[in-house]
Formats: sequence, structure tokens, C-alpha cells
Amino acid sequence: MMPPEEESPAGGGEGDGDSGLVLLQALKSSSTRKGCDPFAQTQRSKLQHRRARINQQINKEMRMRAGAENLFRATSNHKVKETVALELSYVNSNLQLLKEELEELNSSVDVYQNESESISVPMIPLGLKETKELDLLVPLKDFISEHYGEESILFEKEIKEFMELRQAMRTPSRNEAGLELLMEYYNQLYFLDSRFFPPTKSLGVFFHWYDSLTGVPSHQRALAFEKGSVLFNIGALHTQIGARQDRASLPGLNQAIDAFQKAAGAFNYLKENFSNAPSLDMSAASLNMLVRLMVAQVQECVFEKMTLLRAQHDFLARLQLAQEAARVEDVYSLVHQTMTQAHVKDYVPFSWTTMVQVKSEHFKALSHYFAAIALCDCPAASDAELPEQEKAFIQFHVTMPEGPSLRILLQDPEERRKLGKAHLKKAIMKHEEAMRIHGLCKILRKMDILQEVLSFAHKRSLSKYSEIDHEEDFFETGDAPDIHPKTHQKPEIKSPNFSQVKVTDLFHRLGPLSVFSAKNKWYPARRVHLMRGENGFGFTLRGDSPVLIAGVIPGGCAAEAGLKEGDYIISVNGKDCKWSKHAEVVQLLKSTGEEGVEITVITLQGSEGPKAADKKSAAMSSGSGMLKSNKENSRKSLMNSKSASTLLVWSKKSKRSKKSTYGVPFTAVGDNEAMY
Repeated sequence: MMPPEEESPAGGGEGDGDSGLVLLQALKSSSTRKGCDPFAQTQRSKLQHRRARINQQINKEMRMRAGAENLFRATSNHKVKETVALELSYVNSNLQLLKEELEELNSSVDVYQNESESISVPMIPLGLKETKELDLLVPLKDFISEHYGEESILFEKEIKEFMELRQAMRTPSRNEAGLELLMEYYNQLYFLDSRFFPPTKSLGVFFHWYDSLTGVPSHQRALAFEKGSVLFNIGALHTQIGARQDRASLPGLNQAIDAFQKAAGAFNYLKENFSNAPSLDMSAASLNMLVRLMVAQVQECVFEKMTLLRAQHDFLARLQLAQEAARVEDVYSLVHQTMTQAHVKDYVPFSWTTMVQVKSEHFKALSHYFAAIALCDCPAASDAELPEQEKAFIQFHVTMPEGPSLRILLQDPEERRKLGKAHLKKAIMKHEEAMRIHGLCKILRKMDILQEVLSFAHKRSLSKYSEIDHEEDFFETGDAPDIHPKTHQKPEIKSPNFSQVKVTDLFHRLGPLSVFSAKNKWYPARRVHLMRGENGFGFTLRGDSPVLIAGVIPGGCAAEAGLKEGDYIISVNGKDCKWSKHAEVVQLLKSTGEEGVEITVITLQGSEGPKAADKKSAAMSSGSGMLKSNKENSRKSLMNSKSASTLLVWSKKSKRSKKSTYGVPFTAVGDNEAMY
């Protein structure tokens, strides 16, 4: 077991003091947060800790390099320039070594694989993005005091609870509970954004995250960077869950398919809804590559599923397997092309690019192998079977093979053997190419499982070739045409289902978001003492949470006390009414005696008068979930979406659900006003 100080899961915290604090907070959060697993004694957690330490070292070396470069440009002393140049050379060497070490860590896909004894091709998972500790206590308390006019000390519990949630989500467990923890935090960021991030003012907080592959640090004030990074980790965690499944069983394969499809959905959602990411792992080019990689891994799992479900001795089933393998080769070829593009080539680990190329060659070999055994191991087609086999075989090859007619080919065992031999020859060539490419990568050479899979497939094809090869064969084995790719289960990109994890606004005591949000401003609260006259208080009320003064009778008690149309009642006789329903406020007013009633009201700036108030409330009800500063999900997709695959169009506004937990603005209730 590693010493506690060496096992700190801090994602790039600087110094031993920070690591120790992170360790303490992780212990506190893990004891109460389901899905948080900061000190799981697994290879995966140790890998994350090693990555975090390398991130710190890279950050330190980059600061040293920046300082040395500034000094080199500023000085005119020749000796100083020589010394600084030598130091720069040393720092650059260190950076290169650290990046190589990080690449090797990111290529350690074996530690994320399942522990089953069955042999299966390793998948490529992603490590989580690391982040630094964030102290929000002072900034949020200041904002509560200045913007909301509340006693900020009364909200310390909520602030600390949010910070504990953030601390816990830094080390999610590699299961459904860990995903729910990340989703819970992601959903809470919607409330944080609405409550504390006005469009025209910065909170003064920097969010620090490290690139998942290079370890290069980035920081931004925009909360969208925090949201995007958490969404990236949701996708990355799905890749780890997919890679750990036992793909020798049907349930394991289905779970792996689901996990990789959800990973593709998370990365695709991030690509389409976030822009100007400061780190390369969240750039459009990288995310496009990751989506294609996940789709390819889904396709690989579909092929493995076919091998479990289909009867191996059936001719048509083997043709289908060959086409499934060709489809896997096709999608991995596309991934390899994406990985070798200019904006991605120097960023993606060489071992990833190599493994994708190896898989492309490997599955092309398998497609030819299954074509060969379909022809050689299955009996020639009978007259009854011929029409169905002819139909399947016409669409099997990219180009029709040379030689006799299709009918003769399917019914003549010798012709079938000749074509099968040609397919096996091509399979062996592709197996050998896969093994050659595999041997070029030092990191892949250390993967015993991959080496074993490639070697087994190669030997199997060689054995089959020897079995069907006759000494009297004097014909030259032709070149078998490629197999037409076809799949029976098209991969689905499953976008995140934000409504899956229900959360409650931690800061709901501040009041309904329709009024009490960061983007709204209101005049200082006014306390008004009202005495009931002969005709009541002299105003009409409408709506819920908070109740609105929809009209004031000229010359009445309310008008004389200074109440105005568009005022919101936030308390009655000292009782907080921000979340009160219409009937509750009416009951409080009716229960007052001869001494009268004291109510506290606020007026939104720019919403004086009934028409302006109506417009303001209508705008809040229809567009309060829209984020104008960045491409992000609206409240509808966050909390009330019924479809996991819905992506937003930025010009559209979301409509507030009537079941909103924030309270329905008065225009959504209807026009049933009452005089009091």
C-alpha cells in the first residue's frame, strides 16, 4: 500500500501542503458521498495518482521555461544568454521525458481492462481530466451579500456542501455510482451559473483543469470550462467502464456497447455545445476523433457479439461475420485517418494510433478468414439452398471474384476451395502486417494480451491454409476481392440524459430563479405597513413563488403605503414568502388583526408597471434556462428532458415546465387575479 501522501488524488495541486489538504477533504467527502472513491486500491487509482504528479511536474517545468525564455529575450549579456540557453535545453529535455512518461501512462490500457481469464482485444479508454482544489466560500458569500442582500453567513452550509460535492467528483468510482456523482455535480453547475454568474460581471474565480493526455494546465473564469471538463470526464468514465467489461459473455458485451455509445454521446455533445476550449483534449478535432474511436469500439463489440450469437457452422452466418469484421476494419481505418490529421497527429499518443492501425489490419484479416471458412468448411449449396446463398453472395464482395459463374462457384467444392485459399492468403498477409505494425511500438510490445490475440489469429489462418493446400495444386492462387462491409447493429451515439439524476438547488433559500438570479437586479427591499380599509388592502395579487402585486387601486391603502404594480411580496409579518403559493400569502393577509400587516416587497429594475412586469415574467418563464455566454444545455434539457438524444439549437429557447421545482412565474399560472 502506498503512503497516504503519495496517494493524493489531487489533479495537479501544487506542493505537499495542497496535496495534504486535498487528501483530508477527499477523506471527508468519501465518507458521505456515494460514488466517490479517492483511495481505491486498484491499478487504475494508482495510475490516476501518477498522472496527477506528472501534471504537477509538467506545470513546474513550463513555468521555469517561460521564465528562462523571458530572461533570454530581455538580457543582452552574452554569458547570461549562454547560461539561460543551457538551462532551456535542460528544461526542454525534462519536459520531453515527462510527456513521454505521461504518454506511456495514457497508453496503459491494460489496467482498465477486465480481469477475466478470457482473451479479448484490449480497448482504448481515457484517463480522467485532473483539476485543482477550488475554494468558493469567500466569492460566493460576497456575492450573496452584495447581490442578494442576504446574511451570507447563513449560507455557509450550502457553500460547503457544494464544495464537498466538487471535491468528491474529482475521484469518482468506476461504476454507475461514479457516473451519477459526476452528473449530480454537472446538474448543480446549472444552478450555480444561474445564481452566481451574471452575464456582465466575473465572479473572480479561476477553474483549473489539466489536459487528459498531455497534462498541460489550463484555466478560465468561464463556468462553461468547468461544465465542459466535467462532461469530458463523464465520457472518459464511460470508456473505462466499457473497457473493464467481460466481453466473453453476452451481458458484458451489451454493457460495453452501452458504455462506449454513451461515451461517444458525451464527447459529441461536448463538441456540438461548447466552443473555444482552452485545452487540446476538448478541441473540436480531438473530440471528433474520440467520437469516431468510441463508435469503432462499439462496432468491435458488435462483431464479438455476433461471434457469440451466430452458429459457427452455418454458411450464411460466417458470411455475416466476415462482413461484420470488414465493417470493423472500415471504421478503424476512418479513426486512423482522423488520428493522422494535422491538428491531431502530434497530440494523440503514438500507441493509440498504432493500436488503431493494428486493429484495422487485424479485422481485415478476420474478414478474409471467415470468408474462407464459409467457403471451405461448409458443404456445397443444395438446389434448395442455392437461391438464398446466391442472394447473399452477390452482395458479399466489393467486386465479383474472377472465375466461374456464381452458381458453379457455390455448388463446386473445388471452386469454393480455390476462392477460400485466396481469401486465406490475403488473411495471412494482413495478419502479418498487423503483427509488423504492432512490433513498431514499444508500448504495444509490452501488451501480452494483444500479442497473444494477434498470434493466435495468425496461427489459426496458417493452420487452415495448410489444411486446404494440396501438393498437386499447380494453379496460382488469385487475389481475393475485399469483403463488402455490413453490420446488423449500427452504433448509436447516446447523448447524456441529464434528467437521469435529479438534483435540488442547494441555494433554493435565495428564492425562485424566475426572480432571484444573477442576471436580475432589483431595488432594495421595502417594508410597508398596511391597515385594512373598508374595501380591503386595495391591491390585486397574482401568481405563485413569489406572489406578484398585479394591480393597485388608486387612493387605496396599498397605494398610500407606496406599493406599486409589479412588486413581489417576499415576506409577510416577518415570514419568508419567496416560495409561498398564492393561497398561502392570501391566508397570511387575511389572518391579520386590527394592528395591520407588515409586508416586504421588491421591484425588479426595469420591470416597473404591469406591462413591464408581465413581459419580464413571461421572458423568465420562456427563456430563463438559456445560456447566452456559451453553448450549453438549457434548463429544459438539463432537468426536464425526456429524450437522452436531444441536442440544442442555440437560437431556440426552452420553455419552463409547469412542474418546475423553482416555482412558476405568475404568467404561467393564468389570469385568475383576486382583490384584497
